[in-house]
Amino acid sequence: MASKLNDGELMKFYDGKDILVTGGCGSIGREIVKRLLQLKPKRVRIFDQHESGLFHFQQELEGQQAARFLLGSVRDKERLKWAMEGVDIVFHAAALKHVPLCEYNSYDAVQTNVIGTQNVIETAREASVQRVIAISTDKAVNPINTMGATKLLSEKLIMNANFGESKTRFSCVRFGNVLDSDGSVIPIFRHQIMAGGPITITSEDMTRFFMSLDDATYLILKAGMTMQGREIFILKMKSMKITDLAAILMEEMGRGKKLQTKVIGVRPGEKLHELLMNEEECLHAEEKEDMFILRPQINVPHIMTAEKTQANRGFMAKCTSAGYLLGKEDVRQLLRENKII
Repeated sequence: MASKLNDGELMKFYDGKDILVTGGCGSIGREIVKRLLQLKPKRVRIFDQHESGLFHFQQELEGQQAARFLLGSVRDKERLKWAMEGVDIVFHAAALKHVPLCEYNSYDAVQTNVIGTQNVIETAREASVQRVIAISTDKAVNPINTMGATKLLSEKLIMNANFGESKTRFSCVRFGNVLDSDGSVIPIFRHQIMAGGPITITSEDMTRFFMSLDDATYLILKAGMTMQGREIFILKMKSMKITDLAAILMEEMGRGKKLQTKVIGVRPGEKLHELLMNEEECLHAEEKEDMFILRPQINVPHIMTAEKTQANRGFMAKCTSAGYLLGKEDVRQLLRENKII
């Protein structure tokens, strides 16, 4: 999909736009910024609280006249107001995402993922931003952990931000793990393999959705272009067993090493399997080639929408990471295509 990033439709839409990316130094944020800079925007404002990350990204993007580097936190509404002035589109990628850390630091997870999102909403409305696209996660579906619960609340805030007198439209993009992103399982396994093991497995039954950084970024930009407001774009992804992933990385990267695996148990707040949508959401989802589009039913008493009648229950098999699993050789091919092995 990466080759589509410079297609005429995207170029025409993002050309000349003034764009803010919160969390612009994160794995997703960085890739959004780099892809946007290919589409000839007027300006891309990279907003992040990570000073060193901004510094190194500035060095990487040296010569990119459209890039601006803004130090600040989404928790600081006044700083966001300055950053938001004159912006056309916001990609809201700032979040605390590590499940165990959020579990033990729940106050901070709420401050960033919930209050920070509300700050983005309020400042975007005040600045008459055209569109806000928030990046969400499959962990927001039937959450059992603090991180997932805060992202679910973030989604609810974004969906309801469309009500009232405002020129700003708000939508979400929801997806799972991004291959080889910072702090994800592949870098952890790679480090453990290089160190000689053991390779730590939380559970032999665990499955996860994965997609490449290129695919995730392209579909986020596509959602930003096609959104009407109050949609959740749920990106289709491949799922795999974590044990298959670990085995292939050990075979490909640990040649000649006698590596062992160690089952350490599920971490606080982790699920064995993830969902892209819950059963109720499946009833209202529209399936496209590369994504599902969910338009949540409006349950405000004076703005009721008609209940959809089509039975989309067959979507559930597609929306659980334990559903259509990639075979081991398919996982190997996916890793090769993305130059991980």
